[in-house]
Amino acid sequence: MKQISILLSFLLVASCGNSKKQSATLLELKVQKATLIDQIDSLSTILKSVESKISKLDTTKRLNVVTAVKAKNKLFRHYIEIQGTVEAEQSVELYPERSGTITSIFVKEGQQVSKGQNLAQIDSSIIESSITELQTQLDLARTTFERQKRLWDQNIGSELQFLQAKAKKEGLENNLNSLREQAKKLKVTAPFSGIIDEIFIKEGGLAAPQLPAVRLINLSKVHVESDVTESYLKTVSKNTEVELFFPSIGKKIKAKIDQVGNFINPNNRSFKVRMNINNSNNELKANLLANVRINDFQNSGIVIPTKLIQKDGLDKKFVYTLQKQGNTFVVEKTYINTTLNYDNESFIEEGLTENILIVDKGFRLVKANENVILAE
Repeated sequence: MKQISILLSFLLVASCGNSKKQSATLLELKVQKATLIDQIDSLSTILKSVESKISKLDTTKRLNVVTAVKAKNKLFRHYIEIQGTVEAEQSVELYPERSGTITSIFVKEGQQVSKGQNLAQIDSSIIESSITELQTQLDLARTTFERQKRLWDQNIGSELQFLQAKAKKEGLENNLNSLREQAKKLKVTAPFSGIIDEIFIKEGGLAAPQLPAVRLINLSKVHVESDVTESYLKTVSKNTEVELFFPSIGKKIKAKIDQVGNFINPNNRSFKVRMNINNSNNELKANLLANVRINDFQNSGIVIPTKLIQKDGLDKKFVYTLQKQGNTFVVEKTYINTTLNYDNESFIEEGLTENILIVDKGFRLVKANENVILAE
């Protein structure tokens, strides 16, 4: 037991010795670690200082590269874009004035006709017979009247006989003229020169005043009608410039407003405008669709692309402009007032001068007082 106790005591002493050595080593490592951390912090501070000095001296490092456009002083036009339709000055469906059977049609669809030309005939045999009979009676009445007149001029015969012969002749003349007018109403005639667009009747068919017989159109003079909202009453007037585009035929025409309506449609709060067009080649057809651009504003001034205009938190409009500073440019926030926008361009009322540089590509990435590089 004594030997065992001695051995345990020895081991305990050895263990204490090793513990003291280990503690001494751990302490040294902790001290060494703290020294290294201090050195790292010191070097980081120095590095930041060096980087700051480099940044100040090297002005071309890591700067945003942008492009710019110049503000232009030019004529700006604003247009109202609406739709309209072509209307023929002379376009009508002809209706017969009397009922009856169609005996003859003298024209074909697409045929050019003249004013007063007979287009179709309704059966007039009964009236023609009456005219022939009445004409015979009139011839006899005229002969009788002429004889009575010669005798009366020689103071032969009674005045009553002369007046009766005269009254009978004139009555028959009036009746004959009446029948001839009725006979005219059994014809469908052209009220103006034009083209037969469509024939609705057929030979042997029935004609009636409530049924159209022929459609006649003259396309030499046409006009375009459009509805314009009442908010443009102050800017749209007679002689206002208009651009007409007919997408179906790919044709553009410049015109002027010839008439402004004086009635506001209560259903859509709009008024009508009319543009007269010369259509000598008949290229424009009735009811053809037209895109109408009415020039309601034009003025010379500063014009820039609309996409470059931004708004701040107070809803104020601004653009980023550039000012030369050494080898770089400084970004400035410039507030502006705009009047109208059209076709991706804006008319600047206030805030910009001609040829000032406005940030284009990269305008979303820059900020005020920032140095940037302007790309060539």
